Amino acid sequence: LLRVVGCLFRRERKNMSKKKLDFRIDEFVVYPAHGVGKVVGVDEQEVAGVTLELFVVAFEKDKMTLRVPTHKAIEVGMRPLATPDVVAHAMATLRGKAKVKRAMWSRRAQEYEQKINSGDLIAIAEVVRDLHRTDDQREQSYSERQLYEAALDRLTREISVVNGSEEIIAGEEITGVLMARVVPIIT
Repeated sequence: LLRVVGCLFRRERKNMSKKKLDFRIDEFVVYPAHGVGKVVGVDEQEVAGVTLELFVVAFEKDKMTLRVPTHKAIEVGMRPLATPDVVAHAMATLRGKAKVKRAMWSRRAQEYEQKINSGDLIAIAEVVRDLHRTDDQREQSYSERQLYEAALDRLTREISVVNGSEEIIAGEEITGVLMARVVPIIT
């Protein structure tokens, strides 16, 4: 058994050394469970006798650092920032009509959580659109508000980095789109 495990580790190490790095230092990336971070370095660390190459991703706003094996980065869902076309599609999604299923809240909350943690900008925009409430609509529950704010934060961060603007400006742009869709048209 030890020989088999040793053989697998050697094969894995050989595959790791052949694989090119998918992300560069000082590049912003999206990690599904945490949102936008910045690759600040590539480290090597020995784990169980195997040397692993790791991306060091800093999430400045959360004051957190994550180490992701370079050969597993894509597999765990780490991706480059969205393109301006994807951002435009996300903004168009926000303009759409909210789609709220008639399922129990616990099931919907689970679906929203999965969308947020998928890292997919369009799915996150759908959560923001569906959970957004105006002053004249019923009040949100605590869990609805938490999910809405988490989705809005992820969306705002990525859009601000893609557009090269401050988060406040991106937030105002998103809020403007959300409020414009609910203003009645008077003719």
